Amino acid sequence: MLFTQYYLDCLSHASYMVADEATGRAVVVDPRRDVTDYLADAEEKGLTIEAVINTHFHADFVAGHLELAERTGAWIGYGSRAETEYPSRKLADGERIVLGDVVLEVMETPGHTPESISILVYEHADDAVPYGVLTGDALFIGDVGRPDLLASLGFTADELGRMLYDSVQRKLMGLPDEVRVFPAHGAGSACGKNLSTERWSTIGEQRRTNYACRPMDEETFLALVTAGQPAAPSYFAHDAVLNRRQREVLDPEKLAVALSAEEFLARRAAGAVVVDSRAPQEYAAGHLRGSLNVPVEGRFAETAGSVLRPGVPLLVVAPEGRESETLLRLARVGFDTAVGYLPEPESVLVSVPEEVAHAARVTATELAEQLRAATPPVVLDVRNQGEREQGAIPGSQHIPLAELPSRLGEVPADRPVVVHCAGGYRSSVAASLLRAEGLTDVSDLIGGYAAFAALHQTA
Repeated sequence: MLFTQYYLDCLSHASYMVADEATGRAVVVDPRRDVTDYLADAEEKGLTIEAVINTHFHADFVAGHLELAERTGAWIGYGSRAETEYPSRKLADGERIVLGDVVLEVMETPGHTPESISILVYEHADDAVPYGVLTGDALFIGDVGRPDLLASLGFTADELGRMLYDSVQRKLMGLPDEVRVFPAHGAGSACGKNLSTERWSTIGEQRRTNYACRPMDEETFLALVTAGQPAAPSYFAHDAVLNRRQREVLDPEKLAVALSAEEFLARRAAGAVVVDSRAPQEYAAGHLRGSLNVPVEGRFAETAGSVLRPGVPLLVVAPEGRESETLLRLARVGFDTAVGYLPEPESVLVSVPEEVAHAARVTATELAEQLRAATPPVVLDVRNQGEREQGAIPGSQHIPLAELPSRLGEVPADRPVVVHCAGGYRSSVAASLLRAEGLTDVSDLIGGYAAFAALHQTA
């Protein structure tokens, strides 16, 4: 057996290729949209990718099933409840996919979504115990898939949670302890709340250490898995629907289009949104008015998807040499409406001073002084609820970043606003969104809540 895990840090996403070395027959599970790595590995090892299986309709990225099918002729498989606009094969519970001596077996594990499946991997056809199980978003290392996302139209979180209880407590925990667990996501993903940084585990280890895998009744399980979930980025529903649809396949080579300053500004004037992926300090020093700052260093794609509207034309300002990366990462989450990027942005900004704005930033010491003033600023906390429960600035307003675009009206427009997150990444994003929406006196806190808390610990 040839077994390969592909891990994409920026989306905390794991995909897999399983093959029989003797026959050269291979299956890719939960692929990302840029499929070069799978194709290169298959060519190098003399493999034929015969099938592409998605464990469910992913919400946090656009899967690469159509791209792989077009390049290889592979069939596309889903659980039996899945309905797609493109040709796909419905895989029944217990169905076996024979690659040679290596065999895959379908296990229906609904709950995160109704069509969710897991894939048992047998290194040898007559093995009594599977080598491992690809659990998709049903079971993570340290967590389980949340049942409350908008991905599952027509089902309530309670209905899905009860499905998930059966899938985790009875089906997956019914496997032998030594079976390896390979999930579709790791730490940082909004598909759960307590995901580990580990890339794989075992059923036995999860039975011992995963809070949702310990023996419990259904009501206790429901209460545990639904409590304290982070706000879901707004693009999740868009991607979940997009993964069902027939759509254009991605050609990464066609993404990076350089525009002249005149073309760039003209498209901006026509309504395109500028995404500035430079670091917050560079953005603060000078940027095009109305642009959104989503630094490419960090969870860029997921964060961009939280503040952008699908279908809107996009323009990119990026750090030198990272233009293609910025555009590709947007396309991975379904934002492939970028019309181009601006080369050498610093020199262009110098040439159009009337189009340039600067972003205010404050230190923890400065914020502490402002809060002692007769008229203090509004402090807006854009962290998730679980983070805020660990400590908060007294009197601060709380709106998680993922909810901010739909709750802009709750932010006072007649007072200065200071935005903070945990360390300063999300606050620059949120502050740029508020400015783009017309608020004029907005700053973000350098170093975030960590800097403010440290100041008060040493005071």
